[in-house]
Amino acid sequence: MTADQMKSDSATPSKWLFWTCFIALVATSFGFIIRTQVIGDWGIAFNLSETQKGEIFGVGLWPFALSIILFSLVIDRIGYGRALTFAFVCHVLSAIITIFANGYQMLYWGTFILALGNGAVEAVINPVVATVYSKEKTKWLNILHAGWPGGMVLGGLFILILMPHLAWQWKVGLVLVPTAVYGFMMLKAHFPVHERVKAGVSYKAMLQEAGVIGAAIVVIIMIAEIGRIFEWSLTLEIIVAAILIIAYGLYVRSWGHPLFIFLLLIMIPLATTELGVDSWITELVEPVMAKLGLQAGWVLVYTAFIMMVLRFLAGPIVEKLSPLGLLAAASAIAIVGLFVLSHSSGIWIFVAATIYALGKTFFWPTMMGVAAERFPKGGALTLNSIGGVGMLSVGVIGAVFLGNIQDKSIDKYLATANPTLHDKVVAEERVSVFGKYKPLDQQKVAALPPEEKAVINNVKAEAKKKALSTVTIFPFIMLISYLILIFYFKKKGGYKPVILEASDSGGVKEAAV
Repeated sequence: MTADQMKSDSATPSKWLFWTCFIALVATSFGFIIRTQVIGDWGIAFNLSETQKGEIFGVGLWPFALSIILFSLVIDRIGYGRALTFAFVCHVLSAIITIFANGYQMLYWGTFILALGNGAVEAVINPVVATVYSKEKTKWLNILHAGWPGGMVLGGLFILILMPHLAWQWKVGLVLVPTAVYGFMMLKAHFPVHERVKAGVSYKAMLQEAGVIGAAIVVIIMIAEIGRIFEWSLTLEIIVAAILIIAYGLYVRSWGHPLFIFLLLIMIPLATTELGVDSWITELVEPVMAKLGLQAGWVLVYTAFIMMVLRFLAGPIVEKLSPLGLLAAASAIAIVGLFVLSHSSGIWIFVAATIYALGKTFFWPTMMGVAAERFPKGGALTLNSIGGVGMLSVGVIGAVFLGNIQDKSIDKYLATANPTLHDKVVAEERVSVFGKYKPLDQQKVAALPPEEKAVINNVKAEAKKKALSTVTIFPFIMLISYLILIFYFKKKGGYKPVILEASDSGGVKEAAV
């Protein structure tokens, strides 16, 4: 047990600790919304394709999984304070690298470091809040995660109202504001011992909850992306992944809890529905918002505000519907929201955005609440693996997928409608995880006369609508999955949280309450 844990174990957890966690999460979302607002500037300044933009969005997410999972493996030993200090250093370093970026590579690696810091933040705050509020985990994890949309609202207002015409470097520097606040607050924060440690659950038992299948899901997606970055051969990727998975399996000798594996798989479409769309929504609705004379960023700020308010009010809603009932209802609403959003124009885009926001609000924290309530023996690992797989999947698959849909749609539409213009502005063939594609050359587009630019803009608008329409398949998959879980628990007497207690014989006792 570390010194900061021993010191905090004798003290009553205070609201200071909760708000330290909350502000740290605000800092992570500052980085997210700033990236969505400056990605267009980066595209022009550094001639980025839509897929390259998607890769930058992606690297702002998937290293989160690397960080959150690695810290979850050791956080009970190194202490929450040290992990949060690592996050602070990453946030400061990332801002410096990005502000002085001179091309795609520096933007990529600056965003990579930011994501590592974000993962460390969540590796700390989720198990801390789940431990402090062990009897109301889903409620308080929802309230904690109001910090994510809260940061997007605050950061978005700064950019859209106070500094809309400033250079993108100033906007990137905004992340240092909440970083400085939580950096100061953590100096006085006293961190608790996790409920798994208090109950005497062994480290190996924690790993067994995730099991070799859970580890395989994480490792395969992560190695695929690392291999792409460092240009590994498929053979090398398979060898590295196999070594890691086999080593984990030989130690834990457990396939993992089937229900937990199912939750991990659901996080893939869930993360794409929420964060994948959020990453792109400013650019996706820009053509419609431009006709209204408004900045596209207002849609993201507006939906984030709805999320923030509803997450603060999550307690009574969770109590009324149950966590799984809430997730099923949210999935159904998200299907409608995304479909309407892809077909909206004019002021109706805010109506569609309202429906979408109502749907996505409870996805992430409620899923974490289910993992925390049903798998307390898994400690920080099972709880944070849910978020880790979500970020990993949207970073490697979701964000890039949405960008790739646009690049391929633009290529196809333009080649059909105006072959001459197509040959003039389409760049050389590139390769992504979704195969070969031909993006627009942004510098050539910028040099076009106004009438040809208008043709390009119309084609891009159609491609963006198609991307939003396509993504509705993900909440549909989620809805079916949650209905299966509701039926499963109904046959077992209903959904109930699991509570860990140390038994008189020195073992660990589980009780569903």
